[in-house]
Amino acid sequence: MSAVMCVLVATDDSEPARRAAQHVVDLAARGMSLDVHVLNVQPAVRGVAASLVSHSDLEGYHRDEGMKVLAGTLRLLEAGGVKPHAHVSVGDPAETIIAFAQRLKCDHIVIGSRGRGSVAGLLLGSVARQVGGGATVPVTLVR
Repeated sequence: MSAVMCVLVATDDSEPARRAAQHVVDLAARGMSLDVHVLNVQPAVRGVAASLVSHSDLEGYHRDEGMKVLAGTLRLLEAGGVKPHAHVSVGDPAETIIAFAQRLKCDHIVIGSRGRGSVAGLLLGSVARQVGGGATVPVTLVR
């Protein structure tokens, strides 16, 4: 029996992110033993908006929004026989993904190479490149 590989799947629920999750399902279907963690990174609420709500309300908002984003990816993985662990965090996407992988002692990161919309797509593309360049573990970019 092979060792269990810890895999972090970063998702924004875009089509490339769903393909990244499908890639993990395919790995599991080939018999790889995986411990899969799925992460959505929410942007921090700043400025006046942040000062108008309590810290706990803001945490709840981020958790709820993140879980909405994670829902489709979690369903896809579960339908493929993978039992994922869901995580929501707040901050800079690339830094947070890299830090999460380190904290969880992941062996691999899987991320979609493009995000939503033209501007957001450029941002996620940049995030994928930053993760690929900054991670200390192998990174698979899925298009």
